[in-house]
Amino acid sequence: MADRPILYGYQQRWLMDQSRFKLGKFARQTGKTFTTTLENVDDCFEHVVKQSRTRWVILSRGERQAKEAMDEGVKVHAKAYGLPFTELPVEYDIGAVKYTALEVVFPHGSKILALPANPDTARGFSANVFLDEFAFHKDSSAIWKALFPVISAGWKLRVTSTPNGKSGKFYELDTGKDKTWSRHSVNIYQAVRDGLPRDIEELRAGLADEDAWAQEYELQYIDEASAWLTYELITSCEDPLAGDPDGYQGNVCFVGVDIGRRNDLFVIDVEELIGDVLWERERVELKRATFATQDAALDEVMRRYRVGRVCMDQTGMGEKPVEDAQRRYGADRVEGVLFTGPNKLVMATAGKQRFEDRTIRIEEGNPVLRSDLHKLRKVAGPTGAPRFVAERDDDHADRTWAKFLAINAASGPVSEYGYVPAELPRNRFDEQAIVDTGGFLAGPDERPNFRMASMRRSRGIF
Repeated sequence: MADRPILYGYQQRWLMDQSRFKLGKFARQTGKTFTTTLENVDDCFEHVVKQSRTRWVILSRGERQAKEAMDEGVKVHAKAYGLPFTELPVEYDIGAVKYTALEVVFPHGSKILALPANPDTARGFSANVFLDEFAFHKDSSAIWKALFPVISAGWKLRVTSTPNGKSGKFYELDTGKDKTWSRHSVNIYQAVRDGLPRDIEELRAGLADEDAWAQEYELQYIDEASAWLTYELITSCEDPLAGDPDGYQGNVCFVGVDIGRRNDLFVIDVEELIGDVLWERERVELKRATFATQDAALDEVMRRYRVGRVCMDQTGMGEKPVEDAQRRYGADRVEGVLFTGPNKLVMATAGKQRFEDRTIRIEEGNPVLRSDLHKLRKVAGPTGAPRFVAERDDDHADRTWAKFLAINAASGPVSEYGYVPAELPRNRFDEQAIVDTGGFLAGPDERPNFRMASMRRSRGIF
């Protein structure tokens, strides 16, 4: 057999385990996909030597992840083995969804196919199956029901993931007490002990979120009982095209601004409305920034996007920023929101409804955002009235409230106004640039965007 890549101890144990049903709970970035695709290629290599054939199907959470499994796993290992292969694109058309899957064909007919997982793609294959990041698959239970008959004729099944809350099929399989499954668990501490070169303290400090650290690196299943937004609900609305300012299509946007100065974050959340779906376009996060810098950040967002309405946290120190924003952009476009109990309940309910209806798309694969959205809890106050709390670490769900404010902005009336997009400044939040341009943030030619200003004045916006 050809030489295998050098593997750490936990990877060797996973690779050498030839159980038919095998589940791996691995910390982030510890090589679970790399190791399992190595097993897939190794199996194909053995069949090539025997001049027989086998087949593997890799079901990933999305098209991008399926391509990465093929490009950074299967093809890398095949080349290391000196195993010739042919790569073929396979077109799939499932209802309204169209995508291209990737298939690698080896001598004597062995194949590895990688494609996004859903109940429809899980049907119709008779093959060994690798479910990659299964805890994050949408409709995991439906996928499982469609998939299991595929491997019933003696095929192997590999399931890997990091945890994603106490729900879903992966949680059910991992916490089962049966002996059918060979279960592996590798947290960051075990991985480092086995040789993985990572600085644990640096990673933990850089992540700066204990919930995310507990789930993504220590493999703890975070309690979902009182979470306002479950991890399953959050990840069901993630999309690889969300969170990218370059993806802006020019539609009207709604902006939420959560005010923070010393202990909390200042967050601007920008949502573009496409059809009836809000797409996260950008999220600006500032810590201990001056009010001038915060104003400059909002000014830039207002210039770069076609903003229909802004909702800002007016509680406490938010009074002046709201008043200043209304002076610059008009009280018809900027609304101050006091974070009273009833107001927070209205915003949180509307926000949850968006997630449940799948009419919002958020950045994919961001553990800090996931944890922030998940940390919000609804509890009963002393009088029995509901209130919302979040475990305080470096913030108190500031990203969540900024998003809920943006969703609230999308529920109100929108005023028509002139709009000319401005180019990005060289330094996005340079306080000196504000002073030098008399209150405007300069564009690349160091001149204020007076055309935008004159259009606002002509329409009575300020």
